[in-house]
Amino acid sequence: QVQLVESGGGLVQAGGSLVLSCAASGDTICSSPMGWYRQAPGKEREQVAAISGGGSTKYGDSVKGRFKISRNNANNTLYLQMNSLKSEDTAVYYCKAPCRDSDSDEYLEVWGQGTLVTVSS
Repeated sequence: QVQLVESGGGLVQAGGSLVLSCAASGDTICSSPMGWYRQAPGKEREQVAAISGGGSTKYGDSVKGRFKISRNNANNTLYLQMNSLKSEDTAVYYCKAPCRDSDSDEYLEVWGQGTLVTVSS
């Protein structure tokens, strides 16, 4: 079963930093674009950042200049460096990527289970 597993969430004070990681399980092969999303309580899920196969990146307006998305193709891991965190960044953060399903040999959009980031003011 194709799985993406996020880690790195937690409680941090406003102004602090966190690094989120998203790793594909086992021999899962994931392609691009890969992205980070977040969902705050009572709000819809929104895209935070995305990265293409060529390394081009884009960010939501609310995180530009503070967050950085990157990927390590060698270990199939996606990262989100989050700096200058604000209370409004509090949310569950999810990664998403097209990953190869070994049964069908097709690339399917896969979501991670989410990791909670709480920023205290």
